Amino acid sequence: MDAQAWTFVLVGLTFALYIGVAVWSRAGSTGEFYVAGGRVPPVLNGMATAADWMSAASFISMAGIIAFLGRDGSVYLMGWTGGYVLLALLLAPYLRRFGKFTVPDFVGDRYYSQTARFVAIICAVFVSFTYVAGQMRGVGIVFSRFLEIDIVPGVLIGMGIVFFYAVLGGMKGITYTQVAQYCVLIFAYLVPAIFISLLMTGHVVPQIGFGSTLADGSGVYLLDKLDGLSTELGFHLYTAGNKRVIDVFAITAALMVGTAGLPHVIVRFYTVPRVAAARSSAGWALVFIALLYTSAPAVAAFARTNLLNTVSETPYASVPPWFKNWEATGLIAFEDKSGDGRIQYVGDDVANELVIDPDIMVLANPEIAGLPNWVIGLVAAGGLAAALSTAAGLLLVISTSVARDLLKKGLRPNITERQELLTARITAGVAVCIAGYFGIDPPGFVAQVVAFAFGLAAASFFPAIILGIFTRRMNKYGAISGMISGIAFTAGYIIFFKFISPELNSDAHWLFGISPEGIGALGMVINFVVALVVSRFTPAPPAAIGRLVDEIRGPGR
Repeated sequence: MDAQAWTFVLVGLTFALYIGVAVWSRAGSTGEFYVAGGRVPPVLNGMATAADWMSAASFISMAGIIAFLGRDGSVYLMGWTGGYVLLALLLAPYLRRFGKFTVPDFVGDRYYSQTARFVAIICAVFVSFTYVAGQMRGVGIVFSRFLEIDIVPGVLIGMGIVFFYAVLGGMKGITYTQVAQYCVLIFAYLVPAIFISLLMTGHVVPQIGFGSTLADGSGVYLLDKLDGLSTELGFHLYTAGNKRVIDVFAITAALMVGTAGLPHVIVRFYTVPRVAAARSSAGWALVFIALLYTSAPAVAAFARTNLLNTVSETPYASVPPWFKNWEATGLIAFEDKSGDGRIQYVGDDVANELVIDPDIMVLANPEIAGLPNWVIGLVAAGGLAAALSTAAGLLLVISTSVARDLLKKGLRPNITERQELLTARITAGVAVCIAGYFGIDPPGFVAQVVAFAFGLAAASFFPAIILGIFTRRMNKYGAISGMISGIAFTAGYIIFFKFISPELNSDAHWLFGISPEGIGALGMVINFVVALVVSRFTPAPPAAIGRLVDEIRGPGR
């Protein structure tokens, strides 16, 4: 069978699996819809958490960014993995002990304020929609290439699948579906990585192949070969960094604390029966995440080396089929500036004749390396699993923020459980439609959009949660002021450089040399400062809140 036939078969089988699991585990109560009834075993919850967290940005885009940025791309690896350690140590056990379903629920009760709850709801919805835009774009990219359709119907197909198992199953259905999706995505990521590592270096383990010599007998190390190819074509050294240190630090910090503040990840620790199980879930999630993240640098180096060897100085008339296939999607574009019919892929932007979207590198990698067609189809299925698993979790956050936090806890406290569940499902359906629009017309490539979401989470939720757990004196006035100032500054900075004045989006114009991807770190600092100062000069919280904080930090169960 050809690659397209294999893609139809494998994607169809995996989708049938997801839908079957969603039907089997559909939610029958609000407790099951929001937190899967709190009965998910730690190992399975860790696997579901890994799938929820390893989005299209991790599977599709991260290795592509590293392939093009080299060492600078490591900020995504350091930020996202470091953030999970932060989450496991500082947040997960305490939030689980508090016993609330959502972050707005925690903020509203800890800060004894409906206003604080509503501000947190707005932040949660804003962050989640920003994040889900990247996932829907990932779905569209996969479908547009491997099903040979336009990105618009590709996104619409993904919307339909997510709508079915997210709206029907709730958190219970999503959790068990994400266990299946993790198995699919990790298998799809590692199989081509192992194949290509064997072909290029002779090592079965990609992490070892990444630092080994080439299998051609030359004795040249893979990274030395890649550095040589890069400099010959006018690109910077692959192993050298070009970003400012402050921007590297800011992006890493924003991704770290953004991970710890993401609402769809935090809610995962309410789906286990006890506090100890929340800690165990976080540990298992790190193990499952590490399988992909430690492989990503090797995948990036393999893809970059194969790409440079394949396309540079190649006559356009004799390019391999994979090039033509991706060119039809618009994600690779060739402009013959020199008129000689040969592809000039060089570091000089003036002379460069090839534009490549970084998001295609992982998906195109098996084709570039000449792997079997079934591997190509498997990677497509894995990319869809990564995008859809995270999209479902984000849509659930949006639906529960509206149904539980806005209505049940705010505007309509007398709503019945049946009405609340119906509202949550309707909201999820509306959210799917809005997310689809952003997937069709996103504000950037996948990992960049996700980085914006992490920055927004860092600037809004993280300080409010940390101060709420570890500071008895923090009051509602400080929390509200901090969240509003942090997210307003961060969102305004991103909107200015990405939408209002994109021509100014360079380190010469950035504040302190910090890019929009890293500005969430500064937004977090602003949040902390404003919250602490305002709380210092406003009335202290009630004594009951102090006792609540002491109870949260007490011995676990």
